[in-house]
Amino acid sequence: MPSTNFRRTFIIGCGCTAFIKPRGQRTTEDMGLEAATKALLDAGITYDLIENAYVGFCYGDSTSGQRALYNLGMTGIPITNVNNNCSTGSTALYQANNTIKSGLADCSLALGFERMAPGSLGTNFPDRPSPIALFNSRTKELEDTMSAGPNFGPGAPRMFANAGQEYCEKYGADITHLAKIAAKNHAHSVNNPYSQFRSGWTVEQVLGAPKINNQLTKFMCSPTSDGAACCIVASEDFVHAHKLENQAIEIVAQALETDHPAAFESGSAMEVVGYGMTKRAADKVFKQAGFAPGKGRDEVGVVELHDCFAANELVTYAALGLCAPDAAHKMVDNDDNTYGGKYVVNPSGGLEAKGHPLGATGLGMHFYITMQLREWAGPMQAPGLFDASDKHGKYGMVHNIGIGGAVVVSLLRRPEFFKPGGADGRSRLGYNHGNECKPVSRADLDKVKSKKSSPYVLQQAKL
Repeated sequence: MPSTNFRRTFIIGCGCTAFIKPRGQRTTEDMGLEAATKALLDAGITYDLIENAYVGFCYGDSTSGQRALYNLGMTGIPITNVNNNCSTGSTALYQANNTIKSGLADCSLALGFERMAPGSLGTNFPDRPSPIALFNSRTKELEDTMSAGPNFGPGAPRMFANAGQEYCEKYGADITHLAKIAAKNHAHSVNNPYSQFRSGWTVEQVLGAPKINNQLTKFMCSPTSDGAACCIVASEDFVHAHKLENQAIEIVAQALETDHPAAFESGSAMEVVGYGMTKRAADKVFKQAGFAPGKGRDEVGVVELHDCFAANELVTYAALGLCAPDAAHKMVDNDDNTYGGKYVVNPSGGLEAKGHPLGATGLGMHFYITMQLREWAGPMQAPGLFDASDKHGKYGMVHNIGIGGAVVVSLLRRPEFFKPGGADGRSRLGYNHGNECKPVSRADLDKVKSKKSSPYVLQQAKL
């Protein structure tokens, strides 16, 4: 049996760049430097206190993580590069979190970035079969079992559209529910200064956008993006030693799951895109948090989930246990996925609106939930997360999935030792980065860089 003698872990600092259209305007090392500098300033520490780092990206050469972090210092720490498809960022955080939980370190950094090409996802290795080829072929085979018949379009949206079609045929939803989800996310993104799109598309505009396949229009799909995000994880002793009680957010539970044979053997397009592994990961984190089977979802107030396509948000509600298997579209109709409803889902605007730079996405999700639980989210703030009788407040939840496959689910909460007031990340950055997006300066970098920095490397940095 695995050991349960783990330490508590906390996100003490986080930072994010704007997620932008992929135009090759910024390098991954420069975006990574911005996000990591903000995270270190937020935590009020220098890079010298980072004991190891995990850096996630999907499109980049080996040791891109070292290249980015060497801007902050060359301290000899272990730096591990991570690639787990769209769940890469959260996988990097999972590794950092486990390092702290196990007692191997007191302070670990997870960084994710991506510089992508415009258009649908492709491969950088056309001389070999894609690792997701079997997922593509299986979902196409399953189209013959659906009333909508054969689909079309690029592989990723086709897979998720088929999953949405399966849900609709089983439970009576339709394309309008997908449009409502997308419009909700685009409406949320209007308040997010980090977001790639802030147009606030309506249901009618979403439905009227160009069709990508039978079920999805362009505005129901996440765009390719450039961007970076960073989270620093520390032990409870580290939190108290550095007086971070007023901003530390506990990672109460976290799980990483991969596929079971059902992905191919069940005859379900929803299983192809990870419904089962999402459900197992969610069940694990609520069990870790001390809840009985099926319980605990009512204690969640805000969620960032992986809406790479509106169809995936629809099927993920039930997979996470936020509703009954047949009630996801009812959540949509009842506005239980937005402000004033049971949960606020994707207050950032989600992947569909804020963008989806693969390696940064999961860490960006944790950035947004951390800011929600600090109550720093400004106009994005979910109401009702805290009341006077409960120091903990409600949980924030993160769901980040990648085909091929892997899913990370996290439960975050404000700790009981929270102490409001005093210096915090807002005073150290000079503004509230929970709802303001600003660049960093050389003076900012100088505050957090290591004593073991290379002037030769730093002269190449662009902020």
